[in-house]
Amino acid sequence: MVLAAELARLREKSGKSLSDLAADTTYDRTYLHKLETGVKLGSPDVMEALDKVHGTGEHLVHLWVLARADGIKDKYRHFMEREREATMRYEYASSTIPGLLQTEGYAREQLRTARPADENELDAQVITRLDRQALLHGEGAVEFRAVLDESAVRRPLSDATAWSEQLAHLLKTAELPSVTLQVLPFSAGLQHLLGGSLTLLWLPGGRNIAYTESAYSGDLVEDPADVEQLRLSYDLLRDSALSPRESVALIRKILEASPSCERPDSTSAKPPGGSPATATRTAATA
Repeated sequence: MVLAAELARLREKSGKSLSDLAADTTYDRTYLHKLETGVKLGSPDVMEALDKVHGTGEHLVHLWVLARADGIKDKYRHFMEREREATMRYEYASSTIPGLLQTEGYAREQLRTARPADENELDAQVITRLDRQALLHGEGAVEFRAVLDESAVRRPLSDATAWSEQLAHLLKTAELPSVTLQVLPFSAGLQHLLGGSLTLLWLPGGRNIAYTESAYSGDLVEDPADVEQLRLSYDLLRDSALSPRESVALIRKILEASPSCERPDSTSAKPPGGSPATATRTAATA
């Protein structure tokens, strides 16, 4: 790990021991040792303190930002590997439609907000996201329960027609035998999971893992005790949600009130003979 190696190099260059560094920064010697060995990533505060001691400006802070980003990518890559094995999946989304339930139009507009390098990168991201929706189809379809915060089904896209297509797609996908869709209404009040998203996976053999995510971070949770606490939070939140029937009725009501109330063809919820990304892939390679 680059950051850990640089921390050790700078300390050795300064001639300081871990005890000396602990006295200079007020951080525990054992904690500093874990940073140098890569056991812990640390925080911007400790990196700022170490930069000050070593006179390195914001060098360590910048390395920490890069290391954190790489760590998130590695965790998400591991999560995606596990999701293909899962037999059951529970998800809560607090502000946007989950990737497994997105139309191409929704995915494209959301991914564009992250400012991809160019249209080719954006096309690739859209294709990857839509290809994952194959998990909901076929004989091996995962048992999927999604609880969407009401804000997720009321926050429209910039294009009214694309937004109507997304709402209609939710209604169509809710008809799949392996899918249960619920909406957490504003009237449910505060919940522990508000402000982020949570995915719980049931793996073969009964093992559970979780993935929590915010706009700038993601964390793969595998410790059984921590996963159990997240499961409890999810169960309590689900108990406050509308029933599946009530949820579908609410989404239909929002669709009917949409500026573009023309009913789009949403058969893409169950694509015949191919993944829902086929149209995107064709357009990207044309």
